[in-house]
Amino acid sequence: MSDDDAPLPPHLIARFAAIVGERHALRAAQDMSPYLTEPRGLFPGRSRLVLRPGSVDEVSQVLALASETGTPIVPQGGNTGLVGGQMPDQSGRQVVLSLSRLNRIREIDVASNTMIAEAGVVLEAAQQAADAADRLFPLSLASQGSCQIGGNLSSNAGGTGVLAYGNARELCLGVEVVLPTGEVFDDLRKLRKDNTGYDLKNLFVGAEGTLGVITAAVLKLFPRPKGREVAWVGLSSPRQALALFSDALERAGTGLTGFELCARLAVDFAVRHVPGTVRPLRDAHDWYVLVEISSGRSPDDARALIEDILSAGLDKGLAVDAVIAESLAQADAFWRLREAMSEAQRAEGVSIKHDISVPVAAIPDFIEEAGRAVHALEPGARLVTFGHMGDGNLHYNVSQPQGASSTAFKARYREVNDHVHEIVRAFNGSISAEHGIGQMKRDELVASAPPVATDLMRRVRDAFDPAGIMNPGKMV
Repeated sequence: MSDDDAPLPPHLIARFAAIVGERHALRAAQDMSPYLTEPRGLFPGRSRLVLRPGSVDEVSQVLALASETGTPIVPQGGNTGLVGGQMPDQSGRQVVLSLSRLNRIREIDVASNTMIAEAGVVLEAAQQAADAADRLFPLSLASQGSCQIGGNLSSNAGGTGVLAYGNARELCLGVEVVLPTGEVFDDLRKLRKDNTGYDLKNLFVGAEGTLGVITAAVLKLFPRPKGREVAWVGLSSPRQALALFSDALERAGTGLTGFELCARLAVDFAVRHVPGTVRPLRDAHDWYVLVEISSGRSPDDARALIEDILSAGLDKGLAVDAVIAESLAQADAFWRLREAMSEAQRAEGVSIKHDISVPVAAIPDFIEEAGRAVHALEPGARLVTFGHMGDGNLHYNVSQPQGASSTAFKARYREVNDHVHEIVRAFNGSISAEHGIGQMKRDELVASAPPVATDLMRRVRDAFDPAGIMNPGKMV
C-alpha cells in the first residue's frame, strides 16, 4: 500500500494539521496513546491523527474539511467515558478531535445564575469557578477532576446531584455547536423560558457527538446552600432504604440533595483497596445509605432537618444506626467512600457492570430478582450494588467469584448482561441511565428500542450529517 492509499493519507493529514498548527496535530504513537485508550481498556482505538483545535473557527474548518473529504471524526473530551463513545475504531481512518484546548470560562452572570463554559473546561474547574462567584454548579461525578463539560453534555451525564438538580440536560440553557458541515449553531442564550420552535439544544445534549461538536454551553448556577449536613446510615435492606427515602423526601422536600444506596460489599471493597477510606459506623450492616441535606436558610436548619429524618427513621425501625458528619472534612470523607466504590472493584478482578435505572419504587424488587438471576448463572458471583437511589439509577455490578478464572468469568459478560437487562426492561427501566450508549450498548439499543424510535434517530442523524462523518459506529 502506498502512502496515498493509506487509511489517512499524508496529504490529507497535512491539510488537517495546517488548520490547528503542527504542534496540535499529534501523529507520534506516544503522543496519541492517551487519546486511544479508555478507562476500562475495552475499546482500544487506532488513529493516525489527533487534532487539538484552539478555537471554534478551527473546529469549524476541521469539520468542513472532514465533510468535504469523507473523513470520520471522533470528538473527545476528558476521555473518561465508560462505553467507548469517545474512541476511534481499529481502521486507522478516524481522526480524534480533542476539545481540551477550548477551556475558557467565558462568563459568569451572577444575576442570571449562569455560566458560559467552553467544552474543554474540566468539570471541577467549573465547580470551583462557580464557588468563587458564591454560586453552585451542582453536576458532580467521580471523574470530575478530569472529565470535561463538552463530554458531560454529549453523554448527558448524571452523577450524585440529579435528585435535586437534574442531569446535564437539565443544567444546560444553551449551546454553541459546530455542525458537520462546519456551520456554527450559536444558541448561547440564558433564557429559562423559550417556546420559539423546536428545542434544538436538546438534540445535541446526549447525542454523543453524532450530530455535531459542542464547543460551549450556558450552564445553570444556583445559590450556594447556607447549610449542608451529611449522614451515613446503616440498615438491613433496600426496602428499608426506600421507606427511609420516602420519609426523608416528605420531610425535606427539595432540601434532600443526596440519597445514595450502597451494599455492604461495595463498602468493604472501598475500605480494603482505596487509601484514606474508613468505615463511618463501627458495626457492619448489610446496606447503607448516604443522606445529604442542604438548606438555603442556615446551618441550623440543615442540622435540624437531618436530625429529624434520622430520629424518625430510627424510631420507625427503618435505620439501625446512623452518624452525622461533625465537620466538612468528615462529610467529604463520607462522599469519598461512596465515590471510591467503582475504582475499588478493579482490585477484585473482572467486574460485569450495569448502569441501569428503574422506577424508584421498584428498586428493592429489581435487586432481589436480578440477584436471583445472576446467582443462578454464576453461584459464587459477588454483587456490588451502589447508586443514586433518589433517581432510580443503580450501578449493578457483578464481581467475579473469589478464586475464579478471570478469563472464564469475562467470557460470561454478555450472558450476565442480557439476563440483568431483561429484568430491567421488565420493570420498564433503562439499560443506560447515565453513561450513554457509545459502542458498548449500540446493538442492544437497536435490538430493544421500539423500531420507530431507532428509525427516528437515524433520520435525525442523516439530516444533520449527510456525509456520515460524525462519530461513526456509535449510538445507532
